[in-house]
Amino acid sequence: MELSSLLAHHARYRPQATAVIFDGQRLDYRGFNGRVNRAANLLTGLGVKPGERVATLLPNTLELLELYWACARIGAVVVPLSPLLTGAGLSSLISDAGAVCLVTQKSLLPVVAAVLPQLATLAPGRVLLIDGSLPPWGDYAALTAAASDGPPPDAEVSPDDLFNIMYTSGTTGLPKGIMHSHRVRAMYALLLGAAWRMTPESVVLHTGAIVFNGAFVTLMPAFHLGATYILHRQFDAAAMIETVARERVTHIMVVPAQVIALLDSPAFDATKLASLQMILSLGAPLAQPRKDQLNQLLPGRFHELYGLTEGFLTILDRTDAVRKAGSVGCPPPFSEVRIVDEQGRDLPPNQPGEIVGRGPFVMQGYWGKPELTTATLRDGWVFSGDIGYLDDEGYLYLVDRKKDMIDSGGVKVYPRDIEDIASRHPAIAEVAVFGIPHETWGETPLAAVVLKVPEGTQSAGADATAIELRDWINERVAARYQRVQQVVILPAFPRNAAGKTLKREMRDPYWADRAKPI
Repeated sequence: MELSSLLAHHARYRPQATAVIFDGQRLDYRGFNGRVNRAANLLTGLGVKPGERVATLLPNTLELLELYWACARIGAVVVPLSPLLTGAGLSSLISDAGAVCLVTQKSLLPVVAAVLPQLATLAPGRVLLIDGSLPPWGDYAALTAAASDGPPPDAEVSPDDLFNIMYTSGTTGLPKGIMHSHRVRAMYALLLGAAWRMTPESVVLHTGAIVFNGAFVTLMPAFHLGATYILHRQFDAAAMIETVARERVTHIMVVPAQVIALLDSPAFDATKLASLQMILSLGAPLAQPRKDQLNQLLPGRFHELYGLTEGFLTILDRTDAVRKAGSVGCPPPFSEVRIVDEQGRDLPPNQPGEIVGRGPFVMQGYWGKPELTTATLRDGWVFSGDIGYLDDEGYLYLVDRKKDMIDSGGVKVYPRDIEDIASRHPAIAEVAVFGIPHETWGETPLAAVVLKVPEGTQSAGADATAIELRDWINERVAARYQRVQQVVILPAFPRNAAGKTLKREMRDPYWADRAKPI
């Protein structure tokens, strides 16, 4: 179950099958496997040992992709870090992981150099740049070119050895390092490939950041099956549409913001996307009107995944996408999901409570944080901190995050209920509802919105004002306590590397000074 054996298998039995397409480069499995061997031999030559951590600070690059497999090959632990990290955030994660090697690029070197004196485990010779020589930093390209493309010494990796530490995106607090074994990533490959109906002939396109754990739900099955994996440097709706049409892409994974950008793009053309067999949305709830739009324009393709990097998930299959509209599906085989109250007791169908789950994707724990691990992982069950309910057929429906819930005068207000209403307004592209201070009620809802840009205009939603939108929403919510205090129109939402909306960054300024008038 050593993961990089997948590449060796395909390199031997399907050497000329296309493995990776990136920036015009097309690598077959023999060629990509050779690159991975060179990277593995480079790391071994630097003295990286099994179990030691190799950090990456890179955007989407071919080098980042090959390092995932190279670390697996020598039993090292890969620690993918977001290239948006700077200063204390970067140094704290490298220190927390105890990384002995860091691979980055010249444009990010200033932030690395600024924190390097604080990092006892790193030396300049173990900081490698993928884009050329700049002494005293190592030249990754030159060093890999000089390394052997033959297999490195056998690291005797076992299924329960650690494969990666994935740091949480930090939308609700300080990032935590989530530990996944080779066995868990193999389960991603086996179970999710079946769920997406992938085959060796599949063509998988990924345009989001592959430092995001969600990328692995298509990456692992693609390489397990020997499919073609296309990686873009970054998301661009028009480029994605053109690639799907040109390469006859069959599978894509997108976050809701990318779904919205695709549907609203002037380049959108359903005929260009006709080859798609799967459109998977994950990372955050996708508003129902957008799901309906997607199912109408590209029927029979939409899947939705709800899950935690910590280790369980549910899938709304394309066959249920219309029948179970509003649901995020059911657990895959070998997995379970329950709804529990605050004492951990099971709740009956249709009654909201905390979502807990278990299965073959469960993490080994949080790196170096046993107390947090114990709080989240109890008797093999992951406690999500999310609120939801199961219907009579066992399908899961999300209500909201516990931490996002608004307490207005002792009444629980779930932002998602209001977001579902607001997203139906024809001028609203995206909405995020959160609580702000209120002298009487403690908290009250505020809706931040991004407006659609009408085709042929330069300004967004010129006819929609904040007051009009507030009144429109408040006329349609189910209860008085769901009425929003105000609507704030923003040009865009702050996002992390995974494309998730950072509600905390929008909400915190309102709480910085409780005396601030609202």
